[in-house]
Amino acid sequence: MSETRTETKLLIPFLRPFCDAVIPLSWLFLRVAVGWNLLVHGWGKIMIGPTPGFLKAFADLGYTPPEFFFWSSFLIEMLGGICIILGLFTRFFASAAAIEMLCITVTYWRSGNGFGWMNRGYEYSLLWGWACFVIALRGGGPYSLDRKLGWEL
Repeated sequence: MSETRTETKLLIPFLRPFCDAVIPLSWLFLRVAVGWNLLVHGWGKIMIGPTPGFLKAFADLGYTPPEFFFWSSFLIEMLGGICIILGLFTRFFASAAAIEMLCITVTYWRSGNGFGWMNRGYEYSLLWGWACFVIALRGGGPYSLDRKLGWEL
């Protein structure tokens, strides 16, 4: 059974050339936003370092041994952020980041603080986790090193 797909009509038709030109860039924009967010968090971790207070915060959230979770989250955020921006090993690092965000979301959900990030809820980690999951499903897109190399991890 064949399935026909029709394009929706734009409310302002003269924008069609613009839309057609920028649609391929949408995955690049999403990758850069997600990767940059991860990179900034990884940079913050390494600038503070695995201090006793930082490791205690990990342990207080239930992440034991805290050193393992500090370094794994640092690598996912720093190296993963760079690779997601570049579109290199995109599915692998986006999957790893989605799993990390799932763990963080569950931690904040169990805290009983509710949804809103302003109350230390799970809103922020859920949003970025879904974005990482979508990137993991879709891959790097047309403007990625994965596509340039012709293979994905």
